[in-house]
Amino acid sequence: MHILFISDNFYPEMNAPAARLYEHAKIWVNLGSQVTIITCAPNFPDGKLLNGYKNKLWQEEIIDGIRVIRVWTFITKNTGIFLRTIDFLSFMVSSLIASFFIKKIDIVIGTSPQFFTACSARFASLFRKVPWIFELRDIWPKSIKAVQAIKQPLIIKMLEIIELALYKDASKIISVTHSFKQDLITRGIPEEKIKVITNGVDLSQFRPIKKNNKILSDLNLKSDDIIFGYIGTHGMAHSLETVIKAAAICEKKYKNVKFLLIGNGAKKEVLKKIAKKDKVKNIIFIDSKSRDEIHQYWSLLDFSIVHLKKNDIFKEVIPSKIFESMAMGIPIIHGVEGESSNLIKNHKVGLTFEPQNHEDLYQKIQKIISNQNMISEYKLNAIKTAKKFDRKILAKKMHLEIKKIYEKN
Repeated sequence: MHILFISDNFYPEMNAPAARLYEHAKIWVNLGSQVTIITCAPNFPDGKLLNGYKNKLWQEEIIDGIRVIRVWTFITKNTGIFLRTIDFLSFMVSSLIASFFIKKIDIVIGTSPQFFTACSARFASLFRKVPWIFELRDIWPKSIKAVQAIKQPLIIKMLEIIELALYKDASKIISVTHSFKQDLITRGIPEEKIKVITNGVDLSQFRPIKKNNKILSDLNLKSDDIIFGYIGTHGMAHSLETVIKAAAICEKKYKNVKFLLIGNGAKKEVLKKIAKKDKVKNIIFIDSKSRDEIHQYWSLLDFSIVHLKKNDIFKEVIPSKIFESMAMGIPIIHGVEGESSNLIKNHKVGLTFEPQNHEDLYQKIQKIISNQNMISEYKLNAIKTAKKFDRKILAKKMHLEIKKIYEKN
């Protein structure tokens, strides 16, 4: 079975879609499938090419048995809607053209968040006369409305029409949350067409390890510092101003409590200016780290913070960093409502707080610092729960769903 997967993010990029696809594709190859990925030269989120790559019409490499085709795109940083839309559209066209040159395709998969990638997969499957699968990682354009990136109702309506047409046309929809599945069912998509395969974690990479003392020293942190950290995109949806405000309160009471904000994104420079203006000195901003480095930075954390804006759309998402934190044995302070909040509560791996409520976040920080028994329980529960989200098992489940569509056609 030859799987053609179209995604504008892939290894060595470090965001959630890139990590999921890389780890899945490796396992699919080991299961005997041929996997070809059409993507772009790695540049997310800063719009800067990673070392060793050029923005060319066609670059090809083999990574862990996966054939990777990188095509030209209009490259821009992950900020601003106009230039990013040009970026998305350019990849849709380039990836579709590239698909014509891939021989003997059996099935095509396209992934969101931005569904122009799914449009490319749909057209590629149409021209090649093979089935296609929509991997649904985000309800787009609803998430655009949530952060008010596009405010024109006519444009949103047009995107929603395209979105619904893609759902109806796909042979199968692989959703990463149960909430997404219910959303689609209420909009008329047959339940049997949708399979939920959540995000997960590579347990061979993310596991409990001792704090990296060299990195602690490089950051001027002490071994007895209590470190809270956010690892991920610093974007419009994440509202990390809430963390800065909570850190400012902590600074007045706890001299040994520190905060790490690790990652890049559209709001990072704004956040740094806010922290400087408010003279919040217990926060350290750190740029995104590679896949090979990131678990060492996870090791520094005593607690991880997960946060998204207070908006109904985010009740349907499960941030992938939850699974990495659990695998590292790090308790979570969780500021996202809905399905992911229930996961935290049900598995007792951390505390939840109201999104965009910095006082509630501070109170939860106080509570967890003062209760060692609670911390120990959360750590053990986190490690235990992570095993339920082993990426290897989830990848095999998705491969089985792909194989069913292939054999049916």
